[in-house]
Amino acid sequence: MGGRLSPKTAAARAAGRRGRAGRGAGDARLAAWSTSCGVTERFVASLPPALWRAAIPGIPTRTVRGVAAHLHNARCSWIRTLGGEHGIAAPARVDQRAVTPARLVTALRRSARGIAAILELGIRRGGQVPPSRRYVWRNLGLSVEHVLTYFVAHEAHHRGQLVMAARQLGMRLPAGVTAGLWQWRTRPAAP
Repeated sequence: MGGRLSPKTAAARAAGRRGRAGRGAGDARLAAWSTSCGVTERFVASLPPALWRAAIPGIPTRTVRGVAAHLHNARCSWIRTLGGEHGIAAPARVDQRAVTPARLVTALRRSARGIAAILELGIRRGGQVPPSRRYVWRNLGLSVEHVLTYFVAHEAHHRGQLVMAARQLGMRLPAGVTAGLWQWRTRPAAP
């Protein structure tokens, strides 16, 4: 046979690899979420205090602190919506007018675990987050890949919004902070 596998054996091995890849902790989708969360946490922790309190240009009722807090609070809403009836508890929301960067980073770590639990639920359910009665928007497909993409895109959008706000306010962020948004492999440990 010279090392070639029969089609039946090759298919069985491929199915076994797919099964292992989709089981949870070692899943690339969970690793991608973890990477995005680490970038968000380090970015929030790096925002200067003067910027933290500043109003977003053009939206005077919204502050940098409020946008950063929105990341955690939006995660909490999604955890409640998609995970609540499946036994995934949403962490407490933060006060967008009073939260400190350190407390927000702690809260972001809690909500990151909640979103990871939703992704793990979907992985265990064959790649689909199970529908819930609270999910009425229905614009987001519930495949694990679509849910992951939505969360990562949402956070990247707001990180970019905050970088732009800093520039517009004349408080351009240090190169190390903005470059850190792209340090996905060799990133320092979160503060």
